[in-house]
Order: sequence, then C-alpha cells, then structure tokens
Amino acid sequence: MPANEIVGLAPGELFVHRNIANIAPPFDTNVHSVLQYAVATLHVKHIIVCGHYGCGGVLAALRDWSGLPLENWLAHVRAVYRAHQDELDAAPDEEARWRRLCELNVMAQVHAVREAEVVKQAWRKDHPVVVHGWIYDLREGLLRDLDLN
Repeated sequence: MPANEIVGLAPGELFVHRNIANIAPPFDTNVHSVLQYAVATLHVKHIIVCGHYGCGGVLAALRDWSGLPLENWLAHVRAVYRAHQDELDAAPDEEARWRRLCELNVMAQVHAVREAEVVKQAWRKDHPVVVHGWIYDLREGLLRDLDLN
C-alpha cells in the first residue's frame, strides 16, 4: 500500500525512504542523505519510522540465514533481538515473537534517527523535528503510534 494512503495524504505530500526492515544504521549514506535532504532542504517537521507486522526482513532475522549481503543488513535487527532476548524468548510462539520484534525494531530505528547528526543539528537550531515510531498492521489495515515522543 502506498505510504501516503496509510496516512491519508495526497501523492507528493510525503517524502518516503524505504529499505528492508526500515533500518537506519549510522553508516548508511542513503538513509542519512534522505534525512539530510528532508530536514535541511525540505524542512520537514515530522519523521516517521513506520514498520509493519509481517515484515519479511524481521522474520529473516528471527531465523537462520547465511546469505550475504543480506546477513550484514539483518545484523541490525538481530542486535535488537539480542537486546530484548529474554522478553522475546518468553513469547508463546514465533508469531508473537515476530510481531513484538517488529515493534522493537521500529523503536530501535527511531532511536537511530534521533541520533543522526542532521536531526541533532536541527534541534540545536530550534528547528522542531519530531521522530515518530509507527507500526502498520497489513491484515487489519490499522496504523498504531508506538508513542515514543
């Protein structure tokens, strides 16, 4: 589903960057170029990290995988898993673990975006940028704010 339809905006009103499992690592020049353009040039006031339940990238990180270069990318999600391993391992089944890891990954990526230098610079210049963490349920069509502000 197009991102602008999820939030009820017309085409062109939303500047979107997508990647596998919505990861925002500090070394990814693509992610940080998008952030720089959005914040410094377009002067956006809201950045949304929006994951979704049923994310194939998150599921791949839950399972054994050995294929490069994807394995290097999924290492970021695996790190989120390790940070919350007790909680995730206590989940009743893989579906519950998967759903919760989707949420935890959004939370981790919101933190990563907030650590981006261009976002910090905007805050220092009194440019109000709010980073939101949302998750979309493809089956139910519901968008949920993880309330990370």
